[in-house]
Amino acid sequence: MDTKNKMLKSSQLKNMIIRQLYFDKALSCAELSDLFNRSIPIISKAINELIAEGVVIGQGYAASSGGRRPQTYALKSDALYILAIAMDQLSTRIQLFDLLNNPVGEQLNVALELLNNPCALPSLVGHINNYIADTGTAITKIAGMGIGMPGFVNVTQGINYSYLDAGDETLTQYLTHETGIPAYIDNDSSLIALAEQKFGLTRTQSDVMVINLGWGIGLGMIVGGNIFRGHNGFAGEFSHIPISEEGALCVCGKQGCLEAEASMLVVAQKAKQGIIQGRRSTLQVMKDEPLEKMGDAIMDAACNGDQFAIDLLSDAGHKIGKALAILIHIMNPQTIILSGRGAKVGKILLAPIQNALNKYCIPRLAANTGLLISDLGFDSEIIGAAVLVMENFDRETQNQIVTPKQAIMEK
Repeated sequence: MDTKNKMLKSSQLKNMIIRQLYFDKALSCAELSDLFNRSIPIISKAINELIAEGVVIGQGYAASSGGRRPQTYALKSDALYILAIAMDQLSTRIQLFDLLNNPVGEQLNVALELLNNPCALPSLVGHINNYIADTGTAITKIAGMGIGMPGFVNVTQGINYSYLDAGDETLTQYLTHETGIPAYIDNDSSLIALAEQKFGLTRTQSDVMVINLGWGIGLGMIVGGNIFRGHNGFAGEFSHIPISEEGALCVCGKQGCLEAEASMLVVAQKAKQGIIQGRRSTLQVMKDEPLEKMGDAIMDAACNGDQFAIDLLSDAGHKIGKALAILIHIMNPQTIILSGRGAKVGKILLAPIQNALNKYCIPRLAANTGLLISDLGFDSEIIGAAVLVMENFDRETQNQIVTPKQAIMEK
């Protein structure tokens, strides 16, 4: 094997080790040897190189199983950083993370409407570049940029068919060219499911449906332990399950879709209408605010016992439960997790969802499907965006490791 190929194989193995330590926190050489089917001397050599490069540190000794306790290794938190971006139809959050998933600096929250906004993509790039400049982080120390976004996203091609048209380039190419950071994109609901799978409630489960309760209602699917995307990558359009023949008109052009009946934007619209019609509520002071602010206010009010807000969410929960009954009949999941922005009012939604399942679902199926509230909640998408970067970190052709020493030399 020539020198160049040896270097590529060595670099690829080190990237694989970094990726694995990101997810498992601390591992021994023997554990890494088993995972990668490489000899312990080869793993030890790569670990020692990563220690010398300032990427890996010793983490102490693992518990003994009857012999000498093995040394474990972990990532040095500030060796590299991950830029994570969570978008919805109305706003964008940007956060830098270290390799231990700790946030670095303040999160940036900006209003950024995606629909019918040709300025959305250049605005996004401007916010990204300004944020990086404000953190003072060298581009060479950022492992990659992961972005969760609504719409029909082709992960393989790096295209969003619904928003952020990049012209002759793919969206990932455009973002990489304009920022200098390797970019990866995925549907927001799929990233929420990815976060739940890696760091949430589904780490030991293989068949899980993760409901993204946001301004729309999304679905991330974990089937057989993997994120399921379907034939064209668009599986999980839960929000367009029809639950009514004569319901409201959806943005997709169909009538009675779940999103048009029970999304947080629809709940916010119903709140404004109810207040105008004389419903008494602490939400009265929000009647002239944008729908996004009204949506957040509804959740806060419901958590504080506002009856009107609770009634609105209960009605939405019943409709979500009706749609979930269809999903359970088709997928027979082990668990359904309520995640995303709306996890904040998960306890309020649980009862009407369960009532709907009792009404519309075959008892044997419903009885064996767990219904849980995410402990990641609104942070799940931005955590999933960070995970997306590290999921791609060992793809040698796309991402060469840049060690802190190299970063200093290149500055």
